[in-house]
Amino acid sequence: MAIMEPQSLDMSAVLMGAYELSDMITHSAETADYLYWKHRKDTDEQVQQLVRALDKKKVLFEETQRFGHYHPNYHEALDQVNAIVAQLDAIESVRRFKEAEQRLDDLLYQVSQSIAYAVSDTIKVPSNDPLASSGGCSSGGSCSGKCG
Repeated sequence: MAIMEPQSLDMSAVLMGAYELSDMITHSAETADYLYWKHRKDTDEQVQQLVRALDKKKVLFEETQRFGHYHPNYHEALDQVNAIVAQLDAIESVRRFKEAEQRLDDLLYQVSQSIAYAVSDTIKVPSNDPLASSGGCSSGGSCSGKCG
């Protein structure tokens, strides 16, 4: 009866591959677009004014949240927060930044998923998508109820 020796893993090769992958992502169009729109958003004075106003409205809203819907100003405070968020979303640099951020997040998720599934198709891959439908029990995935 022969005992098989596990193949030794050359960690330096794995690390070099990780560095190469990191460089490819850093120099990708998605990252360049994200950084461009982040800079545009961060240097837009109108955006900065609205962010300061939003911070003030959030503080007021948080005070009403202690009592929830029963607070007399709850809905008014919520409407004020939502109005400022809508104003922010109407600004091109904010809108384009959010789109670029989502594309970069999708790229990073796909890379993570590729790496994880190369090891095992049962590995959970974290996602920023609250409606993500991949993996795990009760998600409709391919686990067949054999989790645990």
